[in-house]
Amino acid sequence: MRLLFVCTGNTCRSPLAEAIANRLAAERGLKSLVIGSAGVSAIPGAPASDGSLLVALEQGLDLASHRARLATPELIADSDVVLTMGAGHARRIEQLGGAGRTYVLPDFATAGVERGDVSDPFGSDLDVYRLTFAELERYVGQALVRLAGENTSH
Repeated sequence: MRLLFVCTGNTCRSPLAEAIANRLAAERGLKSLVIGSAGVSAIPGAPASDGSLLVALEQGLDLASHRARLATPELIADSDVVLTMGAGHARRIEQLGGAGRTYVLPDFATAGVERGDVSDPFGSDLDVYRLTFAELERYVGQALVRLAGENTSH
């Protein structure tokens, strides 16, 4: 299964979500999960933001080699599930061909119990990035539980 996380610039939230998901998938033995990230307004090749780099390092994750990529119709077509950081991102991904496979992360992770966007730390201080990381860690963990359950029921 190919999972794609999407935010705006692919420099803050979606790279963190990708790194968290890769770590959790490895810990849980979810070997069939291929995880990536992209942005609806990404500048291809841009590095992860300084805040994301630092918070990732604090958590034992390395985003030094991350480079932003733009969400394209081809990338969306190659993804089984797309989890976005907000409703606006989801609408854009659906326009790119992701209808029926695109969900806002909090809504998907909590099966609709929680709604809303993942907070955007862009331009904020490190404490805001830490809060966003904790939010992502919770939602990504819940999403992987749901994906693993759905994947084994087929």
